[in-house]
Amino acid sequence: MGLFKQNPFGHYLFLKKWLIRIMGSLTHRRYRGFNQLQIIGSEIIKDLPDTKVLFVSNHQTYFADVVAMYHVFNASLKGRNDNIKNIGYLWNPKMNIYYVAAKETMKGGLLPKILAYAGSVSIDRTWRAEGKQVNRQVKMSDITNIGKALNDGWVITFPQGTTTPWKPIRKGTAHIIKKYKPIVIPIVIDGFRRSFDKKGINIKKRGILQSMHIKEPLEFDYENDTVNVIVEKLQYAIEQHPSFLKVLTKKQLEEEELLNEKRRYSAKD
Repeated sequence: MGLFKQNPFGHYLFLKKWLIRIMGSLTHRRYRGFNQLQIIGSEIIKDLPDTKVLFVSNHQTYFADVVAMYHVFNASLKGRNDNIKNIGYLWNPKMNIYYVAAKETMKGGLLPKILAYAGSVSIDRTWRAEGKQVNRQVKMSDITNIGKALNDGWVITFPQGTTTPWKPIRKGTAHIIKKYKPIVIPIVIDGFRRSFDKKGINIKKRGILQSMHIKEPLEFDYENDTVNVIVEKLQYAIEQHPSFLKVLTKKQLEEEELLNEKRRYSAKD
């Protein structure tokens, strides 16, 4: 790799590689140490093409979710199925992994700016800004930048656009799928909200069982599926469709989460 080689967004790959190595080393124990990350389905990762892959996931923290995915993806590409043992997988990380994040979030301090350099495709929220509800048009430059990232590699996105569960899928993700026709891999995560603060930087509780389930690619008729059809498929795939709440009420689910936490801590005592 040339010292001054850049990706399509003007980031120097040599610097990006060292940021991933350093940040990966600093965060590894958050998923294999203080807490334990249970991974299902990571064998899917190593068989994916090098570009035009879109990962869609539910969202629980600003940063811890995507950092965990960097670990899991790189470990899988180095032959580690469903585990992130031996951090050597980050010595030569996959350099063309990107993630979609709110521009406002990525400007909030030095650490977010470092994480942004490691792979953020920053966009303007159309529904919220500076803690207030807004209603503005999607910027075409944001759509173009996500397409640029897809053409260069893999993109992680959280189509609900919020860490609050059960919120609707934003239609922008469906438009991106119709326009760029990527392979779409759903991911369902859990335990991150209990492990970390909302930003995913500070450890809130230790000994939490985290989970990441990587599913088979979704099937779309890119030409004929409507935006609403795609949105519904995404909702089911990342287990955020309202029908999932019909099994247990939201209050019952919250009570079940509290009970699970007590069980985990009791088991350690």
